[in-house]
Amino acid sequence: MSHRDPAFLKAIPKTDLHVHLDGSLRIPTLIELAETAGVELPARDEAGLRRLVFKDSYASLEEYLQGFALTTAVMQTREALHRISYELMMDNAAEGVRYIEVRFAPQLLISDRLSFRQVMQAVDDGLRQARDELNAGCGEDEPPYEYGIIACAMRFFTRDFSPYYRDFWQVHQFSTPKEIIRMAGVELAKAVNRLRRETDIQVVAFDLAGAEYGYPAADHAEAYGLVHKGFLCKTVHAGEAFGPESIFQAVTELHADRIGHGLHLFDPDMITSPDIEDPQRYVEDLVNYLADRRITIEVCLTSNMQTTPAMRDLRNHSLARMLDHNLSVSFCTDNRLVSNTTVTNELQLALDTFDFDAHTLRNCIVYGFKRSFFYHPYTEKRRYVRSVIDYYQRIAARYGVKEQV
Repeated sequence: MSHRDPAFLKAIPKTDLHVHLDGSLRIPTLIELAETAGVELPARDEAGLRRLVFKDSYASLEEYLQGFALTTAVMQTREALHRISYELMMDNAAEGVRYIEVRFAPQLLISDRLSFRQVMQAVDDGLRQARDELNAGCGEDEPPYEYGIIACAMRFFTRDFSPYYRDFWQVHQFSTPKEIIRMAGVELAKAVNRLRRETDIQVVAFDLAGAEYGYPAADHAEAYGLVHKGFLCKTVHAGEAFGPESIFQAVTELHADRIGHGLHLFDPDMITSPDIEDPQRYVEDLVNYLADRRITIEVCLTSNMQTTPAMRDLRNHSLARMLDHNLSVSFCTDNRLVSNTTVTNELQLALDTFDFDAHTLRNCIVYGFKRSFFYHPYTEKRRYVRSVIDYYQRIAARYGVKEQV
């Protein structure tokens, strides 16, 4: 059997290191929660929502993002957050995903009804319940299921984004918008550090999400400095809507351990700084820097196709060059609902579009586990990764998949 076979891809242990909670609801759950919360939807059935909101392709990034206003509107209670988180872990497990890192922006969900800690606790409770139920049914020769939570600061927001941001804007009414956005990131960093110290909520990392172009990562150096000193892991959305300079800022000024998307890593034409005299050399040095330090790229193929016109033909994607340069790459969904995808689909799409063998596929799968922000001590992570590799090899033998090294 080929390593491209869908049954093999579903059976192997997988990770999803880049999945947004508010982009990954089940549609029936969205409909039910909207009914309970009195949230108006463009349609009251799954087919209608697929046709009007959650599509296979989108005309623009703006259209892609419209669905998030609906999902966040129903994520305003502890019960809803618990349910959505629980279901997300279960949906991943159903396709062989053993480890997930769920990310979201807590400040979009804080209100008079929900504090920061309550938001984080509800998500952790849902994931924890799913993990424990799944592990109770795990075979002795299988790697257990596990999870982590990533808190996202926002590159851009207005007072209309959430009740928290409205109040934050009001308290800092004499500051500029840029200063307010920066301060909100710092406040989140402080909150995450304290949560890590005082609770067993499995928060593992800090992220920077939202509009990339015009909102540089370097503006959030103070927030990342705080979580860096708090021994928290760091990832950054970079190179999705802007070029190599954004990725450079992420790894040099924000200490990023991983990069979300990294789509435009190899595009010297997107470099704007007049101080960079040789853009091609700049890109080459940056690529070598990432490769040498095993800074992993969280690749989201379907999402990139949907939000970037040039990627409608997936052969234009930079994945092939990432693999040619031996970069550490992990395949992720970004948003299971909004992008209508799964990790297995992402792997299938990659293998159908790009020519890489069973050995490269195995490496990408293992990178996901090795470069995860595992919550537990490193000695446990080593045992966990070893159990994953052994399990993968048993699955490969069962399906007759052989590597040509």
